[in-house]
Amino acid sequence: MNALEVLRFAVRGLTANKMRSALTTLGILIGVAAVILLVAVGEGSSQAIQQNIQRLGSNTLTVMQSFSGGGGGGRGGGGGGVVAGGGAGGAQQQQGGTGPRTQAKELTLDDAKALADTTNAPSVKSVSPVVTASAQTATYQGASHSIQQLVGTYPSYFEASNKPVAKGSYFVNDDVLAARKIIVIGQTVAEDLFGTVDPLGKQISITGVPFTVVGVLKEAGSSGFQDGDDVAIAPLPAVQQSLTGFGSLGQIIVQAKTASAVDAAQSEITQILDQRHGITGTTTADYRILNQATLQETVSAATGTFTVLLGAVAAISLLVGGIGITNIMLVTVTERTREIGIRKAIGAPRGAILGQFLAEATMLSLVGGLLGVAIALIGSRFTIAGVQPVIVPTSIVLALGVSVAIGLFFGSYPANRAAKLRPIEALRHE
Repeated sequence: MNALEVLRFAVRGLTANKMRSALTTLGILIGVAAVILLVAVGEGSSQAIQQNIQRLGSNTLTVMQSFSGGGGGGRGGGGGGVVAGGGAGGAQQQQGGTGPRTQAKELTLDDAKALADTTNAPSVKSVSPVVTASAQTATYQGASHSIQQLVGTYPSYFEASNKPVAKGSYFVNDDVLAARKIIVIGQTVAEDLFGTVDPLGKQISITGVPFTVVGVLKEAGSSGFQDGDDVAIAPLPAVQQSLTGFGSLGQIIVQAKTASAVDAAQSEITQILDQRHGITGTTTADYRILNQATLQETVSAATGTFTVLLGAVAAISLLVGGIGITNIMLVTVTERTREIGIRKAIGAPRGAILGQFLAEATMLSLVGGLLGVAIALIGSRFTIAGVQPVIVPTSIVLALGVSVAIGLFFGSYPANRAAKLRPIEALRHE
């Protein structure tokens, strides 16, 4: 009996009970689709986070207030914590300490001005003090929208945080000095408040305070549950006067002159802030310097582990599908015992019987795997939990290969059992 005949008998055996074969295939289908889709979700999350970090550029540093009471790594070393940095995105913690703390000082506008002094910080290109007001309600002619993030800052912030304007213009230093109530809005804010109306020159009210729209930011896209276009940026004094008050800064965005000057800029920032905040010896710093380049490496490693974990969890369903194949094939062998006896009695070799049942198990897993790949490719076109999945080609090859291997592995026992049946005993079976 040649291979073609073996396959013909296998197909005939599977089609004899279509419902059973379909349900067995469904188990493999779900497992393969789950593996591919979950790996795609992990990859999509990783790419979205990386893109957000890359928007800030590798020469950007973020200085933030440190409110921790003491743990972390050594000064200037790798504490290893990951935090989200307000309007400028998150970054790797670079400043920590284990020593005693002095009374924590808040970040102030004077700190930002000190960092902008080219005499003490020659590696620094620009300094942008930032205050952030969240969930501020903006209205325009009956339409309203809760702005996810309203930033008060300096004009240099737009370049440092890589937020180009699609239409209109930025505000300038004169607008900051005069505390003019003008604002640059993101695409989401523009669409919700103005629809198809051109927002430039229009006046919106933010918690009762009028701001004139002078620009609309280029579309940035979403990352997970955060809409990168649901943002508005206004001159720092205008936001402080109207919304946040003249308190401490949320953060200070510092742009180094070049990517290679980031370490030098970080060292200069540390020296200036240590002096201003009275940080000496082993005293724990009351601020953190967050480095975008270091964060990229950390996030890549973390999201890679997360993606592998998602794939491993989904692979459990493939194992369950394999057990289902074993169960169904054992039932099939029992039901067809008399048929097996007749075939062996008329001369069918052991290899033909073994091959037929192995072929049936493998075909079930292969068809289920191919259908699972198709379902995963269709599912990847939709957003899942706020993330756009990104298919990883190797996950398709791996999932499909594992599904076929599972068919062979879990089908081998029932096939071997069928092949070992003695013809006389099989013929007596009722």
